[in-house]
Amino acid sequence: MFPLITLAPALASLPSDLSLGSGNYYNDVMIIAVIVVLISVLAAAFVIQRAMSAILKLTMPELLQQEKAEKAQKKILQKARWNNILGLRPISEEKDIMIDHDFDGITELDNPIPIWFNALFYSTVTFGIIYLLIYQVFGWGMNQDQEYVHEMAIAEKEKQAYLAQAANLIDESSIEVNATMIAAGAAIFQANCAACHGDAGQGGIGPNLADKFWIHGGEIKDVFKTVKYGVPDKGMVPWEQTLSPAQIAEVSNYVLSLRGTNPAGAKEAQGVEVTYESAAAEPQKEEVL
Repeated sequence: MFPLITLAPALASLPSDLSLGSGNYYNDVMIIAVIVVLISVLAAAFVIQRAMSAILKLTMPELLQQEKAEKAQKKILQKARWNNILGLRPISEEKDIMIDHDFDGITELDNPIPIWFNALFYSTVTFGIIYLLIYQVFGWGMNQDQEYVHEMAIAEKEKQAYLAQAANLIDESSIEVNATMIAAGAAIFQANCAACHGDAGQGGIGPNLADKFWIHGGEIKDVFKTVKYGVPDKGMVPWEQTLSPAQIAEVSNYVLSLRGTNPAGAKEAQGVEVTYESAAAEPQKEEVL
């Protein structure tokens, strides 16, 4: 142990970037030298330990005999304790537990039931009683129907959390028309957009959103992009720092549902008229109302 303690300060002072095969000749030599010294110290410690054992055998043989006797006694006690747990009896005691009757010279031993088996049996009985009381008598635990309802409630929460996270992954390249978002988008529009575009999208400071003329494109991806990044040179602020992607998707769907409604007092048309090829692209009056 003393050589290891002596080497500790020297090892602590070595550079932390030392590694064998680093290309630095002196570093490699130093590492090899340290390894050789450590191996030598371990070998010396082993030799010293063997020498001390030999000296003890020569000078104090009675101490070694006593130690061996104690180890043997301890081993016997451990074996006896283990045999007791397993319900085993030594062969020398078989005559004491042999049953009187025999069949064709075959005798039987009256071995007791092992402790481990009794412990397992009584623990299952105790578990059964506790289970019966909890689930059948007092009703503290959930039955199968209640567990099903509980697990379904947890699954629904996880589903909603996933959908909320997935909704916030929407961008201008993945947004699609979704009529279920119109109602939520209407509330967002009234709170944030109506001041410039009118409460019915008829226009005001901002352009009319209720006709078929669009300045920056009239498809859902165009509307999403315009709301998200804004048009700063026209006074349209970017909303990506204020609204989440899911909220921008909702308000974009609502804006798209306003096209062609032509409310009273609508501002004059601006931009290019967009002709939608499919009838499904046209807003449904019932959804707007």
